[in-house]
Amino acid sequence: MAENTVQVRLTVPEMDCSSCAATVDGALSDIDGVRTVDPAAATGRVTVSYDPSLTDSEKLTAAIEAVGYEVTGTGGGELGEQSIWTSPRALKTAVSAVLLAGGLAVLLAGVDRSLLTVLGTEHTLSDIAFIGATIVGGELILRNGAVSVRELSLDIDFLMSAAIVGAVAASLGFGEGLYFEAATLAVLFNVAELLEAYSMDRARNSLRELMDLSPDQARVTRDGEEVLVSAEDVAIGERVSVQPGEKIPVDGIVREGQSAVDQSPVTGESVPVEKSSGEEVYAGTVTETGYLEVETTAAAGEHTLAKIIDLVEDAQTNKTEREQFVDRFAGYYTPIVVALAVVAMLGPPLVLGASWSQWFVYGLTLLVLACPCAFVISTPVSVVSGLTSAAKNGVLIKGGDYLEAMGAVNAVALDKTGTLTRGELTVTDVIGVEGTDADELLAYASAIEGRSEHPIATAINDRADEREVERPSVSNFEAILGKGVRADVDGQTHYAGKPALFEELGFDLSHVHAATDGGVAVAPPDTEDCPRDNCVDLLAETIPDLQAAGKTVALVGTDEQLLGVIAVADEIRPGAASMVERLHDLGVEHVVMLTGDNERTARAIAEEVGVDEYRAELLPEQKADALEALEAEYGEVAMVGDGINDAPALATATVGIAMGAAGTDTAIETADIALMGDDISKLPYLRDLAGRANSVIRQNIWASLAVKAALVVLVPFGLVPIWVAVLLGDAGMTVGVTGNAMRLSRIQPD
Repeated sequence: MAENTVQVRLTVPEMDCSSCAATVDGALSDIDGVRTVDPAAATGRVTVSYDPSLTDSEKLTAAIEAVGYEVTGTGGGELGEQSIWTSPRALKTAVSAVLLAGGLAVLLAGVDRSLLTVLGTEHTLSDIAFIGATIVGGELILRNGAVSVRELSLDIDFLMSAAIVGAVAASLGFGEGLYFEAATLAVLFNVAELLEAYSMDRARNSLRELMDLSPDQARVTRDGEEVLVSAEDVAIGERVSVQPGEKIPVDGIVREGQSAVDQSPVTGESVPVEKSSGEEVYAGTVTETGYLEVETTAAAGEHTLAKIIDLVEDAQTNKTEREQFVDRFAGYYTPIVVALAVVAMLGPPLVLGASWSQWFVYGLTLLVLACPCAFVISTPVSVVSGLTSAAKNGVLIKGGDYLEAMGAVNAVALDKTGTLTRGELTVTDVIGVEGTDADELLAYASAIEGRSEHPIATAINDRADEREVERPSVSNFEAILGKGVRADVDGQTHYAGKPALFEELGFDLSHVHAATDGGVAVAPPDTEDCPRDNCVDLLAETIPDLQAAGKTVALVGTDEQLLGVIAVADEIRPGAASMVERLHDLGVEHVVMLTGDNERTARAIAEEVGVDEYRAELLPEQKADALEALEAEYGEVAMVGDGINDAPALATATVGIAMGAAGTDTAIETADIALMGDDISKLPYLRDLAGRANSVIRQNIWASLAVKAALVVLVPFGLVPIWVAVLLGDAGMTVGVTGNAMRLSRIQPD
């Protein structure tokens, strides 16, 4: 975003359809200084970026309210639950309906009588009741219609206004007696709008529930006293106390206390996680039994839950391919049906001498059907339901297009370390050669790996700390991408890395031997304590055996001398095998494991997990190449990794999915989809949700389109009363597609 541009998110609850969004968009786009406008009818929010030197949020609010929509909040505040059935529109609709019912009662009772004559046309008691119903119910419609005329918008308000005015004009000017139709249009359209608002409010409930997870207040220690303040006022570094059963109001580090914490609102984990001093906690999570004192690490609006909410909202402004298709179709549909309405009103009476009143009503009915509200809202309301449902289950999807793509992937690529395995490596074997003992080998290895963030380095350093070995000094540390590290130890260059790295340095590992006892060297080779025939061959026996057991091998040495071998192992995640099986059940054709680890270790893990294929000894760029090959063979491919080390592969895949993203800004911001917890079992849930979301979207699009098309075709045959057009073609379909979309919120992880 440019330096002289700021962004504000305005809450506009009454903006609940595509035409409403278009009106708001038009009103804001006309303001000097406004750069972009992103309205989201499904959430009742509009995001505006503007030049603060030319305009401000007050002018933006005034522009929206000038076209008939109330702004209830700025800066991404609460959505606020509307009192739809007690709103001014609902009250006016009730009065209008009573007048309409009264007029009908007079007609049916046979007590209707003439009261006055206007422009040569007699007006009966029922006519007066119908006119009253039209005035009361049509006031808001006509006001919005006038705005549509001013904005040159062919939306539902304009079309309904034209239909109502046309019916009244026909009654006054031509004596066609269409007051009943005008009153019916006014009442039923308002009912339709109220039902639509109610349906959209249900769709917004899921996002509102997400927002309500974060508490409004925090208990902070200031000047030695504990005070209750707004959560927004808590500064970084301040300490917040949380009692048992309370929500944690901030992201932070536990400094005192211990408690099980329910992290399901953020990570989707079903089992509470024990938290104690030094561990990270997130806003919106709930303490179970203990007291915690938390040092705040993120400002208000910057904690993990706030980022999730912001990203979910932003995701809804990214239109899927189906949404773009629907918008394009609607751009042709509306003017075509309006033209048909004009032809229906004028053609048969002029050409065939048919009844003016009958065909005028048919034309009005077509006008009602000309606005594809339910058709246009069918996709975004499904996307909103899917995205918010996923977020509440610990899966952050960055856009409806990724939800759509995930439902269509034919292959899934999985990183090994940290994805299929826990990523918590531990040292299992320390084997010295040429006189190097275990502690000496660990000392050199931990010194060389000291600055590396690789999981193998962490495991080696942890073992060195356990054995309390004294590390030599190091300098000139350098990572060798995909192979290992090097550093100067006591003035000499040392290496730690894969066997292939040492083969590149010129070592012939087939001639290196070691004497071992429980994984620790006890004597140098070719001595009385280690005769040649009692020593193991490092390349032919030791390394292959370790790798076949699923262990990863790291060698340590200089460019002239090999010091030894350290093996580490990583536990396969519980449920990894069932996850792969479930993906197959959900229609994924091919599951492949990509790893930089050696062939034997990769094979051992792959066989245990049950993937269709594995590719080993891959550098980061080779993983990206593997993704391109998979896409060429299978089409759309998802890649699951840790979000940092696998960045090239994640970027190459159709959908990049990061594991364990909670508290990790990089993973949340760069991945297309982030599994907030460290739980691989959420992957089948994601695939299931995405597949069902695609089905719901297709159902909504084609059902709403089919109903509209059928009604339009049946109108000229007199089979579609105007009330059916309003209630079924508009309100009924809107309620129907919204209810269908809400089914997605009931999908839960296995």
